[in-house]
Amino acid sequence: METPIARPAVPECSAETIISVLTAQRDYFATGATKSVDARLQSLRRLAEAIKEHEPMILDALHEDLRKPRVEGYLSEVHFVQDEIRYACRHLRLWARPRKGYAPLIMQPAKTRIHPVPFGVALIISPWNYPFQLLIGPLVAALAAGNTAVLKPSELAPATSSVLVQMIRATFAPELVAVVEGGVETTSALLEQRWDYIFFTGGTEVGRIIAQAAARHLTPVTLELGGKSPCIVDKEANIDVAARRIAWGKYFNAGQTCVAPDYLLVDDTIAPRLLHALRATIHQFFGADPQQSPDYARIINHRHFQRLVSYLDNGTLFCGGEHRADERYVSPTILTDVLPESRVMQEEIFGPILPVIPYKSLDEALDFINSRPKPLALYCFTQNRSAQKYVLDHTLSGGTTINDVIVHISTPGAPFGGVGESGIGNYHGKYGFDTFSHHRTVVTKPTFFDPMFRYAPYLNRFALFKKLLG
Repeated sequence: METPIARPAVPECSAETIISVLTAQRDYFATGATKSVDARLQSLRRLAEAIKEHEPMILDALHEDLRKPRVEGYLSEVHFVQDEIRYACRHLRLWARPRKGYAPLIMQPAKTRIHPVPFGVALIISPWNYPFQLLIGPLVAALAAGNTAVLKPSELAPATSSVLVQMIRATFAPELVAVVEGGVETTSALLEQRWDYIFFTGGTEVGRIIAQAAARHLTPVTLELGGKSPCIVDKEANIDVAARRIAWGKYFNAGQTCVAPDYLLVDDTIAPRLLHALRATIHQFFGADPQQSPDYARIINHRHFQRLVSYLDNGTLFCGGEHRADERYVSPTILTDVLPESRVMQEEIFGPILPVIPYKSLDEALDFINSRPKPLALYCFTQNRSAQKYVLDHTLSGGTTINDVIVHISTPGAPFGGVGESGIGNYHGKYGFDTFSHHRTVVTKPTFFDPMFRYAPYLNRFALFKKLLG
């Protein structure tokens, strides 16, 4: 077997350094310097300028870590985050404005307002598959809400982590935004501390560890996890369009996308046509030898490469299956004759392997989906609107896209997040602002009018209370 590529190790961060950073941020937040909308907007605009300045380095680092094509790096990481910043800057004054609340008769005269206020010091932990976007995107929301933030990039994407450190330290004082590098030891040391909010993106098993650590301090937490996102292809789908869009979403970033179609459920009357269309589309996208394509990424490390290779005998290879350890290359692959109990159907694939399972009725497909944990994303290709509604009415997922894949995450004005084992909470746009804000109810009452009937002794006022309050 070829020799795997050696990756440089990211040094661990000491507990003393973490405590020092956390203390400095807590002291800075206590001054109130982050709370004005003008200060938040200034931070967001500085972040946007820093991203623009470091864009070539970011794209180079993404290519070094994942051999991510520059177009994919720009669309899914750099532009994605810049769009979030622009959207936040346009709407922040409205989001931060206190809004009117209801004051019942028993409280009158009174005025109720709901004030979105920052939690304080936020810890943001990101994964390796979109190592820039999934760290900076939550940071946009944290800064918009008026928090300070400690960032923990993934050690599995060391080139991107290095650029992030350089960019953040050149842009922000560490008491406002700090970056802490390291691996498992650093993450464990971070989780020993008390944070005001924790935002984690990653796998479900680590998500459970994060939730347990947060529970020790009763810290609120958002968990952006993953799972097996199904894609239904109905007999009334446009097969050529479905093949292009599924192949694009599945093999984008070599399948290392939390919302990539994990497996296909295809009406058995069209399955052969769809399979041949998918194979032709892969050839159209990446050529006869995808290993030579400049538009096809690589697997992040040797461990994940080996995990993916182990799935290749879990079914019949319809196409693909080629792999090279020295490049961490796994070709765009389609598996048929896959058993539901096989590992490839029990574990999140997170790579360029696509199992295809035929079904005889839509109810059979939905029963299959509903017998498993609720997915982060659900996709359905059909031009039949009744079928579209039926799928939506009989499933639950973090997000859903009809007649396309993965694009639902790209809308700053819509929430992104999971449900059940695929995640807790959501973000993007105002939903991210709300995630990093405590919504404090403030009731203001005048003192010029203070009716005595609400005070003890109540005497015979029960009937009066019932009449007034209904």
